Amino acid sequence: MNRNTTAIILALSVIISSLILVNGYKYRFRSAEGISVVGMAQVNFTSDLIVWEGKYLRKSKDLKEAYAILKEDENSIRAYLRSKGITDSSVIISAVNIQQTFDTRYGSRGEVVSNDFSGYVLSQSVKIESRDIERIEKLSREVTELIEKGIELSSEPPSYYYTRLADLKMDLLAKASADAKLRANTIAESVNSKLGNLKKSVMGVFQITGKNSNEEYSYGGSYNTSDKNKTASITIRMEYMLK
Repeated sequence: MNRNTTAIILALSVIISSLILVNGYKYRFRSAEGISVVGMAQVNFTSDLIVWEGKYLRKSKDLKEAYAILKEDENSIRAYLRSKGITDSSVIISAVNIQQTFDTRYGSRGEVVSNDFSGYVLSQSVKIESRDIERIEKLSREVTELIEKGIELSSEPPSYYYTRLADLKMDLLAKASADAKLRANTIAESVNSKLGNLKKSVMGVFQITGKNSNEEYSYGGSYNTSDKNKTASITIRMEYMLK
């Protein structure tokens, strides 16, 4: 009787141990399982800061004369901008850039005979940063009126920026994370499982492109400054454990 009891106990021990080992293996295998998903979020927004820049120059063989005329141009430009409602605090005038120019003379066989000094080119840039986007856009189109006053000024297309970009990025990141979790939940439910703890999270590239444009995304992230209306997007990769 004792032998039978001992045999039964041993058999039960083996069965229980086997079940424990099997369940332990299943648990470890289950714990190793996970779901990797990519969430995305995007939003359209309008720039709240505009930057316009122009450049003007003077040429002369006499350096002092060129500088004097350039200063007159600066005063005329400042007065013109004031007439357009642009405050002096919004205007940035760069330092004077001075370059010497030369005329190269060639011989009959194409060889350089001499480089003769032809004068100085003095230039400055004028830059405006403003939140009054419509006013500066209009100015960028009309500023060539200064050419009629004899000022050699070239106008660049405006650039557009958004001053609350950090807040926008954080909001998009939260939405992209929620999107990733929703995708992971959907996948888990499809295999009769539940999401466990978040294992890993990696933020993707932050992209800013022109709204309704065909710009291609850049591997390092793009930042469009040529369009007033833009689209921002971000992705995030998240890995969840399964219960």
